[in-house]
Amino acid sequence: MSLILLGTRNEGKMQEAKELLAEVVGLELLLFPAIAFSDVPETGTTFLDNAVLKAKAIGRETGLHVLSEDSGLEVHALDGAPGVRSARFAGEPSDAKRNNELLLEKLLGVKDRRARFITVAVLCLQDGQVFATSGTLPGKIGHACLGSMGFGYDPLFIPDGTTRTLAQMTLDEKNMVSHRQKALSRMCGILQELIRSGDIDSSAVQ
Repeated sequence: MSLILLGTRNEGKMQEAKELLAEVVGLELLLFPAIAFSDVPETGTTFLDNAVLKAKAIGRETGLHVLSEDSGLEVHALDGAPGVRSARFAGEPSDAKRNNELLLEKLLGVKDRRARFITVAVLCLQDGQVFATSGTLPGKIGHACLGSMGFGYDPLFIPDGTTRTLAQMTLDEKNMVSHRQKALSRMCGILQELIRSGDIDSSAVQ
């Protein structure tokens, strides 16, 4: 089996990624905390910057090939905020409830509620190769938190073409349309080709 460490400690992201990467034949996805690694500060100015930072840092620490990602919400009326600061929108430590409350506060009385989710996924191999894919999900911000599924801004985000928030969808429903699904689906093809060619194997374990 070809070993890849998923470079996130977020349980929601791990659950979604396990489902989305299950189609890759010959892949063994390693997860935190079975493989421990340090939290990596997200100091980049773009989603790509942060995804690369995390994948490379975790790869150096563990000696494993690492698949990491950075995701966030961009709200049109807020000039793209919270963007790369999505997880820390309401300050440190990260708190989804406070983030959602602050977003509703900033959009109080605002008619233009267009927004989009973005995911950038990055695979860093131990030989230095780096692969990146991305996905977006357009939609709008609701006027109240609805639903108990998902995480982050899911209770407020209504994808285009539906009347439900992501938090009102099952995991399977969300994974059919989400920004993460689009990014990781594209990464699946890269992973499958790397496994087929023998570029990913278990030899990277230190």
